[in-house]
Order: sequence, then C-alpha cells, then structure tokens
Amino acid sequence: MSLAQVESWVPLLVPDMPAPHELLPWLERMHAARHYSNFGPLVCELERELAQRLNTPSEQLTTVANATQGLELVLQALDLPAGARVLVPAFTFVATATAIIRAGYQPVLADVDADSWLLTPEIAQAACQQIDVHAVLPVATFGMPHDMQAWHRFEQETGVPVVIDAAAAYGSQWLNGAEGTLVFSLHTTKSLPAGEGGLVVSTRPGLAAKVRQLSNFGINLDPTAGLPAGTLISLGSNAKMSEYHAAIGLVSLQKWECHAQKRRVLQADLMQEWQQISGDSLAWQAQGPGGPLMAPTLLCMRLPDAHARAALERACQQARIMTRRWYQPLLQHMAVLQQRCVSLDAPNAQAMAQTLLGLPFFLGMTLEQRHRITAVLEQVLKNKK
Repeated sequence: MSLAQVESWVPLLVPDMPAPHELLPWLERMHAARHYSNFGPLVCELERELAQRLNTPSEQLTTVANATQGLELVLQALDLPAGARVLVPAFTFVATATAIIRAGYQPVLADVDADSWLLTPEIAQAACQQIDVHAVLPVATFGMPHDMQAWHRFEQETGVPVVIDAAAAYGSQWLNGAEGTLVFSLHTTKSLPAGEGGLVVSTRPGLAAKVRQLSNFGINLDPTAGLPAGTLISLGSNAKMSEYHAAIGLVSLQKWECHAQKRRVLQADLMQEWQQISGDSLAWQAQGPGGPLMAPTLLCMRLPDAHARAALERACQQARIMTRRWYQPLLQHMAVLQQRCVSLDAPNAQAMAQTLLGLPFFLGMTLEQRHRITAVLEQVLKNKK
C-alpha cells in the first residue's frame, strides 16, 4: 500500500469558525434576553459594529439570513420592470443568476476582464450597446474588490442601477466615498463567518430599510407609518438573521484583522512557492482598480492549458488532494439556466473555464499538506515543460 493511500485527504477549504467556548458568553446573553430572532439585541449590535467599521450610517445597512436572499430582496426593492434584464458576469457562482431569476428577472451573461476576472464598467458599457439592460450585478470575484467610483460614474452616465455581489469581499470591498449598493456573505467559508448570514449596504435612499421590511415578510413594523403593526405592505420573505448567527458573527468580528493578515501571508507564500516551481507558467488573479484583496478565502490558478489542468487534477486525486473547478461549468453551459438567460460573447470567461483550478487554501494548513501539494505541482509542471 502506497503512502498516498494511507494519508488523509488535504481538504479544499476548512471553515474558520469560532470555538464553542468563545461563543458561550454571547449565547448566554441571548438566552438571558429570551430573544432569538426578529432583529434581536445581538443582531442590532452586529449591525452597529459593521456600520462603524464600514463607515456607513446605520440606516444604510441591514443584515439578512444569507447573501443570496439579500441579492433577491435588493433586486426586488429596486422595483425593476417585470422581466427586466440584469447584466452579470458569465464567470460567477450560480446563486448570482438564480437570485435574479427568483426575483422575476432575466440574467444577461457578459464577459469578464482577462486579468482581474471581474465584470468591469467598460465591459458593461459595451454590453449595453448590444442589449437593453435594466440593472447590472457585478461580482467581486473570489473577493477581489471593484472600483466603486467607476461604477458610480457608470450609474450616473447610464441611469442603470448597479448592485455589487460582494459575497466573498468583506474587508476588501468598500464604497470609498462613492454611492452604491453592496451585498456581503457571512457564510461559514467567507472571511467574516457567522455560519450563515448576509449584509446589505446601500446609499440608495430607503433601499436598506425596504430590504429589512421585505426580509420580515414585507409587514409594517414602523409605528410612525400610520398603519397597524403587521399590515402587509409588500410581498416579502422570511430572511432575517438569527441571534445565534449574530453571536458567531460578533466573535468572528473581534479577530477579523488578525485572521485576515494570516490569510494574506499564507496566500503570498503559496503563490510565490508554486510560481517558482512552475517556472512562471502559472497565472493568478490580478488586482483590479478597486484595491487589494485583504482577506483571501480560496486560491485559484490558471494552468498553461487544459491538458496541464487535467494532469494536475489526476495527480492531486492520486495524492488525495482536493481540487475544484470554481464557477464551472459557466452559467451559459448549465441546462437549467440556458433557456432563462441571454448569453453575450464571453471569450475571456470561456478561456478561463478551460484552465482555472482551485487548490486547498485554509488557515491551519500543515507543512506536510503544503509539501504534498507542492510536490504534486512540481511533478506535473516539470513533465509539461
């Protein structure tokens, strides 16, 4: 029996969640208050902390149960025309597209920049020359932030609202003084994990309040509205964040800076090590004009060609190393979505889909795990030279 057969798998991701003893004081506060949902004290405290860190007035921010529902409710709150077309990158997670469809709209799939892997204002401008769109939903791909000043100018010039799917970009994506709307994820695999959760930030007047109302079924809870409490004002959903998840989020927030720095160091070390053994044959996501990635949560590379990627996948499988073809197949190649989307030419996304591969990346990686990955990479890439 070979060593590879007896070694445990190197996981792709390992959630960076607080330990039970760290949560206990917050859970005791929750239990003492006997408030477990419905915008309880811990949710309100988390919102205050996040508003302060994001330098955002509290009325421009609200939590939700998860980022996918956050996207759906933001789109609903924009009051777009029935069947409106929403521009999104072809290279993204499926939830970006399904949120649009579930909100009653149609995704229009566009290309991404070859270096930053982002849907840019320039690409969106070109797409708007081809087809009439009613909103744009760029994605902070793998957490890489967008230039909000540029997207603000796009909104001003076109009148088309922009919502950034910043699911993986907490700590990296900022408004930076611009007007805009951001939706973050607090999922267990993100940089600010709460198990499940989401955050909506928007300078658009009344949008965060509308999302908050929609997340509570769409009923009125405002005593100044002149309507009885519980009156249904709009067709919402139950998308509130629970006190349990807020407790996790508050603990995670306390150590976010420390863990973000460790993630940056680990990413830089791995990229440098793997690039050296590859003879500079690997390509990585480039920083866009929105600034640096402050808390990476996964690590993707582009191999020289599809054959090299397939060879690396096979070698990793034999060495019990998990890999992932992130965001593949592309949205336009998924049967469930093909009849529901409009697909524009996307040569950069198509090329990425042939060569991109995610390797293990998580805090607490052991030297043995790192050495095993490096050895496999060196073996495969040496044979491809």
